[in-house]
Amino acid sequence: MSSTTCLITGGAGFIGSHLAHSLLEQGLKVIVVDDLSTGQAKNLASIIDHPGLEYIEGTVEDETLVADVVDRADRVYHLAAAVGVALIAKQPIQTIERNIYPTQLILNRLGKRADRGEKVPCFLASTSEVYGKNPKDVWCEEDDLVFGATTKPRWSYGVSKAIDEFLGLAFYKEHGVPVVVGRFFNVVGPRQTGAYGMVLPRFVESAIAGGPLTVHDDGEQVRCFAHVDDVIGAVVKLMETPDAAGRVYNIGSDTPVSILELAKLVVDRVNPDAEIKFQSYRDAYDDSFEDIRRRVPDLSRIREAIGYKATKDLPAIIDSVAEYAKK
Repeated sequence: MSSTTCLITGGAGFIGSHLAHSLLEQGLKVIVVDDLSTGQAKNLASIIDHPGLEYIEGTVEDETLVADVVDRADRVYHLAAAVGVALIAKQPIQTIERNIYPTQLILNRLGKRADRGEKVPCFLASTSEVYGKNPKDVWCEEDDLVFGATTKPRWSYGVSKAIDEFLGLAFYKEHGVPVVVGRFFNVVGPRQTGAYGMVLPRFVESAIAGGPLTVHDDGEQVRCFAHVDDVIGAVVKLMETPDAAGRVYNIGSDTPVSILELAKLVVDRVNPDAEIKFQSYRDAYDDSFEDIRRRVPDLSRIREAIGYKATKDLPAIIDSVAEYAKK
């Protein structure tokens, strides 16, 4: 086993647990920190006894804990954050605090190490939500961030993650911390839950249960879905690419599909007898909710940096999610 130690915050979450599996398979040591607020210990069940894994149930809002685990890490993957549209709409205070404060603690510690000459690479997980409601058909990393009014809690998530990005890039500039920012676009796959509004697992779970599949608004919202294995591969490769530091990368798929089309695909592949129904945003959330009609990334930068290419198409992704859910 390598002596390289990787810290994953939010490592019991959907993406974090897949990353932990991948790094352990590479022979690396892994420290997972998760407070299980949205992550689940069962996501780590198959590796919990692995000799290379150290699992700490705790919060990265704990400055003492952060100092300990960051000081022991050779690489840091900061994935801990508020998760899901449903949670964000209901708990905006928690969203803002959970997204910004731990990032500052981690970067402060990495900055101190960098000042001593210890340049520890850090992957900072961000989101396509930072683009807000930019009207462009395809978003690239240098595009403007366009947010709605502060009276719409939805935008608190994107704004707080944008602050994380500003912090990460500032620590790269002022302290030389090798920070890589990755903006995730609808990452899906086994172990993802629909409990916080994630649309694909929600559709699959509904179809398995006999339906109906609930589509919000008119279903013409456009999204792109990437399998978690492809995304994890990109994250690992970016961290192994020194020239990636100090830059922002879209990570995901660039194949667009409407939410209604997605629902129909799930019905076709999981349960042809399931029905589809429509629900207004008001009934699903509240009057203050505002959605993004189209979210499609330009992947030119990540292709040029690491030769990134998604390997799993949407039907294969749906099948993998359904297979896991049925178990």
